[in-house]
Amino acid sequence: MVVHFMRVIAGVAKGRRLRGPRGNVTRPMTDRAKEGLFSSIAADVPGAAVIDLFAGTGSLGLEALSRGAESAIFVENDKAALKVLEANIESVGLGGEFIAGEVEYTLSTTLTRMGVGRFDLAFVDPPYDDSLASVEAILSALMPFLAEDAMVVVHRLEGEPRPVADALASVGERTYGTATLWRYVKEHM
Repeated sequence: MVVHFMRVIAGVAKGRRLRGPRGNVTRPMTDRAKEGLFSSIAADVPGAAVIDLFAGTGSLGLEALSRGAESAIFVENDKAALKVLEANIESVGLGGEFIAGEVEYTLSTTLTRMGVGRFDLAFVDPPYDDSLASVEAILSALMPFLAEDAMVVVHRLEGEPRPVADALASVGERTYGTATLWRYVKEHM
């Protein structure tokens, strides 16, 4: 069994250790990739309402909270990951709310029922074996919950085609090892 350890890289919770579930249920983003990502979106984080889809350990949403995001909602379905996510949210102590459920159902039903407002920053980090069509469907379902000019970050396996969704303009791509991160901005409608 592999036990993953990672940390919050910067902000008020800098250096705080985060725990990952045992095994290969999640594939936490490396510190190098996370640092590069947050350097590229630094201006989008302070005061942002964040949603972290396929949150796993919560590493991305918690990093955003540490760097000044106003709020974060974490969506995860795996039971082992949920236990770790809940413990990490509590350990970091910066708030955040988690939803235990499938991302697709959460976007189609749960968020509307909760009366959630618009998100300024969204992390979409599905399992690598999810199809391109599935990722694009999630991006489309996310659109009604994005504020104007919202930043969306998609994490996929290096070499995969870039996901495309109406009203999302690609503004950057970076590869770190076996992971590619795409950044998009919601276009004005």
